[in-house]
Amino acid sequence: MDDLPFSEHLRAELGSPTAAVRLDSSPRSRVWRVELAGTPAVVKQLVPDPEAADRYTREVTALQLASRATPPVAPALLGTDPQQHILVLEHLEHHHPAEDWLIDYATTLARLHATVAPEANLSTWPAPTPADAEAFLRLAHHLEVTVTPQAQTELTALLERLRTLPVTALLHGDPCPGNDIHTPQGIRFIDFEQASLGNGLVELAYLRIGFPTCWCATAPPEPLRQAAETAYRTTWQSTTGTPLTATTTDACAGWLLRGDALVPRAQRGTTDHLAEATTRDWLWGTATARQRLTHRLAVVSKLTADDDALVGVSLLTSTMHASALAHWPTLEPLPTRRP
Repeated sequence: MDDLPFSEHLRAELGSPTAAVRLDSSPRSRVWRVELAGTPAVVKQLVPDPEAADRYTREVTALQLASRATPPVAPALLGTDPQQHILVLEHLEHHHPAEDWLIDYATTLARLHATVAPEANLSTWPAPTPADAEAFLRLAHHLEVTVTPQAQTELTALLERLRTLPVTALLHGDPCPGNDIHTPQGIRFIDFEQASLGNGLVELAYLRIGFPTCWCATAPPEPLRQAAETAYRTTWQSTTGTPLTATTTDACAGWLLRGDALVPRAQRGTTDHLAEATTRDWLWGTATARQRLTHRLAVVSKLTADDDALVGVSLLTSTMHASALAHWPTLEPLPTRRP
């Protein structure tokens, strides 16, 4: 109990914790299971770093917004200590996900997105940048694929569309398998340190593009993915009263451009990971960088095939996909099931 951070302020509000047990967590936080008056709870402290205050604010704000959903989409926030960056949360028992888990996941994701409040103290989702597009074009050169002026023009327009997407959703920021707790009462999302305001399409795209920010990259079977996307759209309309008519094509193409979506968060912003993937491959969780990249190329080339705004990008990505498979012929597809 000596290393459990629990201030007098929290003790006065919630009582003294007992039976503290340290839990596994990311390097950016320390987490304990405790009991408060005989009821299990979770204590989470963000590890000090230059981004800790921002991550703490994002998580607290997102949990407060998410608490407006009924039934719940996140654990209840029981108490906070801003000085020590501590959150006390409802404890949830995780059960093994069902085979069709993706449908409940997508339904809960839509309900989470719908708790948005434009006035919330959250930054907006960071769209891919011209530097991302330039790195992607360099990747095409490494793969010995010619980039047409049309494709370059279309990528510039794509960046502008992504930058100006309507802000309609509370985004989780990292809605990965593992950040979803499966309970008998439904799925709850945890770990909102990267939450932002944005457009739900950029996270609905996770289902097609292979969970790009996640260690557990997967490509669910097509019937399950289609059912999950339908569940998201149906739930969004029933919750908000607004139909979701746009596709995830632009969002998937945006994730393809991001080399930083090939590595864990701690390694992002350090180098050109798309270029690095041409000289070596590396394993992150359930898949290698090249597995992730070839999957994304295949998805985007298929999605853009009938998109008048991305005809050149469709040709570019399909040619890059074929070249990648020729350069790396032993690559396996992404796993279809979550670990």
